[in-house]
Amino acid sequence: MEGPRDPPLAPERSGRAERRFFLLIAAIGGLAILSSTLSKTPVLPLFAHALGASPREIGWIVIASTIPGILVSFPAGAISDWIGKRRVIMGSLVVFATAPLLYLLVATSWQLMAVRFYHGFATAIFGTVATAAIAERYPERRAAMLSTYSSVTIVGRSLAPFVGGMLISLASFHSVYVACALSGILAWFAGMLLPSEAPPARVGKPAFPRFFAALSAVLASRAIVLTSIVEAAQYLAFGAVEAFLALYAASIGIQPWEIGIILGVQLVSVVLIKPVMGTLSDRIGRRAIIAPGLAVEVAALASLPLAHGVITLSALSLAFGIGFATVTSSTSALVADYAKAGQFGASVGVLRTIMDIGQTVGPVLTGLVVAAWGYGVAFPLLGAIVALSAVVFFAAPRTVQPHHHRTR
Repeated sequence: MEGPRDPPLAPERSGRAERRFFLLIAAIGGLAILSSTLSKTPVLPLFAHALGASPREIGWIVIASTIPGILVSFPAGAISDWIGKRRVIMGSLVVFATAPLLYLLVATSWQLMAVRFYHGFATAIFGTVATAAIAERYPERRAAMLSTYSSVTIVGRSLAPFVGGMLISLASFHSVYVACALSGILAWFAGMLLPSEAPPARVGKPAFPRFFAALSAVLASRAIVLTSIVEAAQYLAFGAVEAFLALYAASIGIQPWEIGIILGVQLVSVVLIKPVMGTLSDRIGRRAIIAPGLAVEVAALASLPLAHGVITLSALSLAFGIGFATVTSSTSALVADYAKAGQFGASVGVLRTIMDIGQTVGPVLTGLVVAAWGYGVAFPLLGAIVALSAVVFFAAPRTVQPHHHRTR
């Protein structure tokens, strides 16, 4: 996403414009993700249960918001390449601002599922296009800026459970969704301050033949597809650990407040490590960062069933968080490096589509394995999946050279 190109900005003014853009997009992302997370953690299962939803229906309600990510990430990215990133971002912010108000009208579990499905489009579209906009705007500091942005959104995500839990305790479910709406509306107002873009270099409308051509071009890049597989493995494991590490800890007698520490150190590690590793990735290359991160993740996941105390589980949770932050600090940037000019949105859209599939499959797969064979098999299996993605990624020939980077 670029500012007007004519007349060009002087270096000092250009630097200020770059800083202003990043501060705006980070603030928008933080507010938007805060709003989105408030709507589901911890309120969603509690609200669904109060509506009389069965466990099976609650499962579908939870999954409903992830389906749009699989459906629209690529189209949203491709459209943003044609009409500009700002327009598509503003469209997603309209959903962020309006979806929370619909929860106030919900009276049945099926209505809740429908609202969750609509709300899911906001995160799917915004996440794809904001990532593409940052990757396109900061070619020389791509990983650092993407990682810093990601850490800001994680802060918004981490605040949500505390705010939501407090509002439920002090007021009602509806008060949580009012807070969601306020955060979403603030994100929309902040979006209005984003600078206008120069018109995209292309002409015409983003018709279906062009979508398929863009999709074919992106999928033809083995580097993009294999990097996306690594990203999917990351979020498959992350979603599973997020869902089942607390249950495993509880099953071995660890107290709830101690479980909070175990999960909290992981979150803190991701927030703090990601920008550092992103900066390092820009300096020494993506693969040099991804490799040790994958190794740390595999070791941590395989060791989880061997841990039986707060200290050991916290240490492994911290290690997993460091590995996850290290790998994901470079994967989105690497996909953008390999993207052809004018295909940043489409390339990131493919990445996020595959990532969303992994994140959706992770908890379901792990739940089935835990039910059949227990945690002693489930966590090492996650490690094996991450290890397999690493083998595929690093065994592939480097037939395409990344763009905009001199150190790969």
